[in-house]
Amino acid sequence: MAPFAMSQGYNIGDKAMDFNLKNVDGTHVSLSDYSDKEGVIVIFTCNHCPYAQAYEQRIIDIDKKFASKGYPVVAINPNDPELVPEDSFENMKKRAKNKNYTFPYLLDKKQEVYKTYGATRTPHVFVLKNQSSKFIVQYIGTIDDNYKNPEKVTKTYLADAVNALLRGEEPNPEKTKAIGCTIKDKAK
Repeated sequence: MAPFAMSQGYNIGDKAMDFNLKNVDGTHVSLSDYSDKEGVIVIFTCNHCPYAQAYEQRIIDIDKKFASKGYPVVAINPNDPELVPEDSFENMKKRAKNKNYTFPYLLDKKQEVYKTYGATRTPHVFVLKNQSSKFIVQYIGTIDDNYKNPEKVTKTYLADAVNALLRGEEPNPEKTKAIGCTIKDKAK
């Protein structure tokens, strides 16, 4: 059994805890900063993982598409930079600048937030809906069904989930399997 299996993280309908993590621009970002939004797309991702790299432009595109509709992306790097130097805070700042990230890119330095969420991979998506300034988990999983080739995607799980919420509907499916690299944690 994998450590931090989904049963030890959030399930659909759970209230997400607030966090306060350092952004690549030096500020700190909290979930509560988004209390005026419809919701938030939290994506655990990183620099080094080939899956995260393959999805990087799609994450930027998702933010560009949905931030103006009330669902901005907040990216969180859960990896220990001592285990993966490419995922250091300095390298995160370089990557965000080079790729023109349109969203915050936060470091889960204490590696507590990803455990609370139950993230196991990079990338791993959690769509949260704002209900009276409480963020409720609505979708957990992957971005789409083809990390290798965006041209061959047939199921856009993340976009479909957010579009359903914007229509006042529940995502279907509300859970998919996250595909990506395992999170690098010394404690594992």
